[in-house]
Amino acid sequence: MKTEMLVVSDIHGALDGAITLLDAIRIHQPDVLLCLGDILYHGPRNDLPASYAPKKVIEIMNGLPLRPIAVRGNCEAEVDQMVLNFPVTSDYNIVPYGDRLIFMSHGHIYGPEKLPKLNENDIFLSGHTHIPVCEKKDGVYLLNPGSVSLPKNGHPCTYGLFDQTGFTVYTKDHTAYMHIHL
Repeated sequence: MKTEMLVVSDIHGALDGAITLLDAIRIHQPDVLLCLGDILYHGPRNDLPASYAPKKVIEIMNGLPLRPIAVRGNCEAEVDQMVLNFPVTSDYNIVPYGDRLIFMSHGHIYGPEKLPKLNENDIFLSGHTHIPVCEKKDGVYLLNPGSVSLPKNGHPCTYGLFDQTGFTVYTKDHTAYMHIHL
């Protein structure tokens, strides 16, 4: 049996995004939480989220029932590491997933157009664009859970889940939005 992993990206300090994450953990009961960065700050290119409350997001993230495996987003700063109780300064992490690897990165250093060296059927997992993606290109799975708080291009707020069926992107109301079999 494969491990279930919940994937969140681009919370950007939005309380409603952090609450969606808590609800998703309660509903799916994953074994692992992967966080693709941009947790607290909204960034100069994004609008301020309607529920912007980074201090409350800090409390939620530090009190999660699962310690996240996280990477640094382009909006993370040294001060974010000072207030979060899990590492958020790595540009990438590598997570074993069955007989393949998940290379997780926010998407601003490594991205679908600038991939690290991966083997066929490995997984490149990124956020950054705020647009969910489930596709296979040149033998590598390109997956993006979208943004849980600031979606773009008309997409809803979303997060992702790896389970025995593959990778599914869910909406804020926990309805399956897109899926790819791995």
